Amino acid sequence: MTSHDSVAQTPVTRALPDPMIRLTDVEQRYKTRDHDVLALTDVTLDIGKGEFLVLLGPSGCGKTTLLRIIAGLLQSTGGEVKIDGTPLWTKNTRNDTAMQELGVVFQEANLFPWMTIEQNIALPLKLRGVGKAERLARARELCATVGISGFEKRWPRQLSGGMRQRAAIARALSTRPKILLMDEPFGALDAMTRDAMNLELQRIWMETGCTVVLVTHSIREAVFLADRVLLLSPRPGRMDTLTEIEIDRPRTTYVQSSPEFQNYELALRQRLDSFA
Repeated sequence: MTSHDSVAQTPVTRALPDPMIRLTDVEQRYKTRDHDVLALTDVTLDIGKGEFLVLLGPSGCGKTTLLRIIAGLLQSTGGEVKIDGTPLWTKNTRNDTAMQELGVVFQEANLFPWMTIEQNIALPLKLRGVGKAERLARARELCATVGISGFEKRWPRQLSGGMRQRAAIARALSTRPKILLMDEPFGALDAMTRDAMNLELQRIWMETGCTVVLVTHSIREAVFLADRVLLLSPRPGRMDTLTEIEIDRPRTTYVQSSPEFQNYELALRQRLDSFA
């Protein structure tokens, strides 16, 4: 395989019988003083239960905007989002039932510095009225899941960037969401730590079985983690190609040197370069 036409791609509007996330004709316009800016348009996509979908595209194409729409942090100006069959919005009211299915991780861990790691992880449960003993037990369980056991009583400032991101992932998983949404979660980490976190994220995803939607600028990260990579065009962001990554799991860092991996990486890079 030497070009984007030779990798496995599927119709970008493929319908699934029972998707975890369904996007239908999603559009986003921003009003400015002088005119409207069309950021996203014609986004129609089903994301399956337990799928790992990566959003990739040039800067400003609307990747983060689309993730924020799925997360319910931004109401789209057109179209509809359904979470496990439930509309995320009814008119201008956000659906709390649908929101309970979501966990969100941003590029910055955003841990509260006056709380210990276990208190940070347990915070969403505290806000839901879960008792102290139960929520701290869940926090300790999640510290083991993300590989930071022994650091429950530490303050965020005492942890490395990678460990803080592990804690942020644990916090997002505290309520046992069916969907984990991640916006460049490892973008600020050094290359070695980022590779380690990609391995950890793959392991956590395989253990929990949740649906993951991840935004990244890294083609290598996209190919390593994804079941499918959705490539968005330059603004206004449209669905350009949807690439199936048919590489066996679990994937190790060594797979990145395989011809199969490099073909996917090259195909996506060629397509991105064609936008320039």
